[in-house]
Amino acid sequence: MKMKLIAAATLACSTLAFTVPPMAASAQSRERVYVCDKNVKKKSNNGALVGAVAGGVLGNVVAGNGAKTEGTVLGAGVGAVAGHQIAKKKAKRNCRWVYR
Repeated sequence: MKMKLIAAATLACSTLAFTVPPMAASAQSRERVYVCDKNVKKKSNNGALVGAVAGGVLGNVVAGNGAKTEGTVLGAGVGAVAGHQIAKKKAKRNCRWVYR
């Protein structure tokens, strides 16, 4: 008796598992996509270039007498990263979610 009940329950659950997901998947046919301007990469790279130049100049000015080269290199690196992130954030203001 128990074996028949277990077999019937297993059959019912497996049938339910095969019928429910296709119904749920067919109900949702649209997909949500994040769309940005094509120039986001170009703008963020330009920001990195501007940031590197500005950071290099500022690092050279702030550095001590014996560490001008190190200050320039460190300032250029930090400025490039900061400029890239700032420009990318500003360029992504035109991004939006679209259903397709």
